[in-house]
Amino acid sequence: MTHILHLDASARPGLAGKDEHGSHSRNLSQRFVSQWLSHRPQDSVTYRDVGQNPPSFVSHDWIASAFASEERREPWMLEALAESDQLVDEVVAADVLIIGTPLYNFGMPAALKAWIDQVVRLNRTVGFDDSNALDPYVPLLAERPRHAVILTARGGVGFNPGEAMAHMNHLEPNLVTALNFIGITRIHQIAIEGQEIGGELLANSVAEAQRQVDALVKELQTAFDAHPLHARARQVEFDQV
Repeated sequence: MTHILHLDASARPGLAGKDEHGSHSRNLSQRFVSQWLSHRPQDSVTYRDVGQNPPSFVSHDWIASAFASEERREPWMLEALAESDQLVDEVVAADVLIIGTPLYNFGMPAALKAWIDQVVRLNRTVGFDDSNALDPYVPLLAERPRHAVILTARGGVGFNPGEAMAHMNHLEPNLVTALNFIGITRIHQIAIEGQEIGGELLANSVAEAQRQVDALVKELQTAFDAHPLHARARQVEFDQV
């Protein structure tokens, strides 16, 4: 059985096309999960709406607690890390991580950045090997195959790799860096563009993104069926979509 962690990061609670000022990224993430479950109803999903319920920002107490050794943690330190522990547990349990997020001012929403800061944790998702001065960081979630699907909505156009505005897109590159750092390297990206322009351009972009979502669901499920995730030693690489 495959387990999905589904995140939505949009500040818009509704869905595009159904609610006023609805979210296109939520539409994509919900489409992915619903398509997945329609073919594999035995699989399970944990849903976390960081857009409407943002994680806490990293604080002084959090830093002091996270970098203290476990045997030296006092009760207040355990309390400071309780939220982070839950969020990390959700990531560790996931086989597929779905992130639906808008592009805000060239980067990720603050709520999603807060989630990243809570789950990139020393000795939970990343280790440190002080004997290797050149590359001391050890990704702890590379012990078995995990996939991340980044589903993005952008107001403008031309933010894809190699396009005119790509140098101003710090959303997907930031997420990929953080996920790779903790050991999630099988990453797939699909984006809607032109929300601020609207009209035929947006409609075509939405239709193409939906087509890519449907194709990616089939591709991943076919691969998972061929290489069951319970055979943890077997790892399969996938091309980005």
